[in-house]
Amino acid sequence: MPATIPRKRTPEELLQQVQAEETYERRGKLKVFLGYASGVGKSFRMLDEGRRRYERGQDVVVGAIQPKTSHETDALLSKLQVIPLKNVDGVPVMDLEAILARHPAVCLVDGLAYDNPPGSLNASRWEDVEQLLEAGISVISSVNIQYIDELRDRVEKITHKSVKQTVPLSFLHSADEVVVVDAPPEMCMTRAGDGQNGAEVSSEAQKLSELREIALLLAADVVDRQLEAYLQRNGITQTFGAQERIMVCITPRANAAAMIESGRRNAERFHGDLTVAYVGQPEISADDQAALDRNLAIARDAQAHVELLDGEDPIDTILDFARERGITQIFVGHSAREKWWQRLTGTPLDRLIRGANDIDVRVFPH
Repeated sequence: MPATIPRKRTPEELLQQVQAEETYERRGKLKVFLGYASGVGKSFRMLDEGRRRYERGQDVVVGAIQPKTSHETDALLSKLQVIPLKNVDGVPVMDLEAILARHPAVCLVDGLAYDNPPGSLNASRWEDVEQLLEAGISVISSVNIQYIDELRDRVEKITHKSVKQTVPLSFLHSADEVVVVDAPPEMCMTRAGDGQNGAEVSSEAQKLSELREIALLLAADVVDRQLEAYLQRNGITQTFGAQERIMVCITPRANAAAMIESGRRNAERFHGDLTVAYVGQPEISADDQAALDRNLAIARDAQAHVELLDGEDPIDTILDFARERGITQIFVGHSAREKWWQRLTGTPLDRLIRGANDIDVRVFPH
C-alpha cells in the first residue's frame, strides 16, 4: 500500500497557527467552578483552589467575593491577600485598576454576573475578568447556571426564579477549565421535615436532577470546544460523526415532553441522532389515541425521527429495532405501581433492561 503524503500547509494556515499559539500562551487561563443550585459550595471550592495554589508558591489574590460569607470561607480568606473593593456611587465593585497594577499570577473573582455602575471601565464583572485575562492574569471564578444568559429561560422554567444580571454563554465557552461542583441533590434540598410533604420533596429532587444535567452537559460542551481549539492551534483537521443514537419510547401515558426534551439535549450534546418510537397496540381508547397524537406532535416539533413499530411483544419489538438501528440509549417511562404477579415474573421494564445488554436504559417515572 502506498504511503499517504500529508498535505503541505499554506502560508496563511501557518500564520493562523502561529497567531493562535501566541494568543494562547500570552492570555491568562480561566477556570470556572460551575454550580447547578445554591448551596453546592462553588465559592468554597474557588477559594480552596486559590489556597492550594498559594501554598504551592503562586502569587494569588482575591479580587471579589460574595458579600455574605460562611465561617469556612472566612477561614480561607484569612490565608489570602484580598484586594479591597472600591466604592463607586455607593456600589462596591471590584478594583480592576488596583489588580492590574498589582498584576498577580492568579486572581479569584466571585459574582461574575454583577453589573458595574456607570462610569466603570467595563459594564459587567465578567468583562473585568476578560480584561484581566488579556493582561496575562489567570482567573479562578464561580457561577451558578441560572446566571448564564442563554440558559436563563430554561432554568427559570425549572426553578421559577428569575435573574436580571447574567454572563454570556460564550464567556463560559472561552474557559480553559470548567468544573461542576457536583454535590448530591440531597445536600441542596430542604429537608422534608421543614414543612414539605413527600410529593414536594420528590418534585424538588426532580428539579435539582434536571439542573444538574444542564450543568454537566455544559461542562462537557466546554471540553469539546477545548479540543476543537487545540486542533485549530495545531493545524489538525478532524471530523466527528454521530456517536450516540438515542431512542425515546413513548406511550399515551408517558411523560413525553420531559423524555423527548432530555433526549434532544443529549443528542445535541453528543452530536447524535434522536428517534422517538411507539409500539402500536391493537385497541386503544379515544382518550389514549388523543394523548398519543399529542406526544407524537411533541416529537415532530423536536425534529426527532418518528417510528411507529409493529410487533406482538412490545419489549422484543423495541429491542429488535434498537439493535437493527445501532441505538446506544433507550429512554422509557415506568410506573412505580406494579401488579402482584409482576413481583414474581418481573415487570416489562425488567425484561427490557435484561435484554438491552450494552444499550443504556434510562427510566422516567410517570
